[in-house]
Amino acid sequence: MAKIEKVELAMVDLVPKVKRTDAIQSFVSQETPIVTITDVDGAVGMGYSYTIGTGGSSVMRLLADHLAPRLIGEDADRIEAIWHDLEFATHATTIGAITAIALAAIDTALWDLRAKKQKLPLWKLAGGAKDRCPLYTTEGGWLHIETDALVEDALAAKAKGFTGSKVKIGKPHGAEDFARLSAVRKAVGDGYEIMTDCNQGFTVDEAIRRAERLRDLDLAWMEEPLPADDIDGHVRLSNSTATPIA
Repeated sequence: MAKIEKVELAMVDLVPKVKRTDAIQSFVSQETPIVTITDVDGAVGMGYSYTIGTGGSSVMRLLADHLAPRLIGEDADRIEAIWHDLEFATHATTIGAITAIALAAIDTALWDLRAKKQKLPLWKLAGGAKDRCPLYTTEGGWLHIETDALVEDALAAKAKGFTGSKVKIGKPHGAEDFARLSAVRKAVGDGYEIMTDCNQGFTVDEAIRRAERLRDLDLAWMEEPLPADDIDGHVRLSNSTATPIA
């Protein structure tokens, strides 16, 4: 057993090099909370998470005032137990995205620490079921990007070996989303996956309408079509379309 001896916190504010927009917001800054955990043996694990421009200072205060102090003296190998303890400690007041972002940085740091101490890459530590996995790209599909540029990015990704591209949707009219995605599908063919990300921008009725409009494009999934806490809405949407809902 190696107990946690020290927890260090930092936040780096990364400004995106390119414009990033989706259905409801612009990605103006990647506030990046970083957690560094050292155990009594001197081993170090580092983890991070990020916001898209708001809430970073709140995440840091939650870490500094409430979560990091509870880590001192804990067995660093009890990763799941630590997660549950910290989540329960915040459940009455701060449960939600801010807590999840803070916990993610801690959890990642603990897994990094375990992997380093056992001298194993994380994929082996997690079971080693496979030594590779298919990748898709999400960087070239921002909502403001013109259709020709979307197509060019998808073709370039396909040529590099990516298996799919994720494209933001949520234009004012469904016909605009359909036109953009149709152009991509025509260019890449049927063997290349197209994912969509709605960034919680639709009502249930609008999401059902758009899913029906996009049905023939054989989308891999529609991601975040509704507000995340609308459980009943997600059930209704999932029951109305064959397109997988993420």
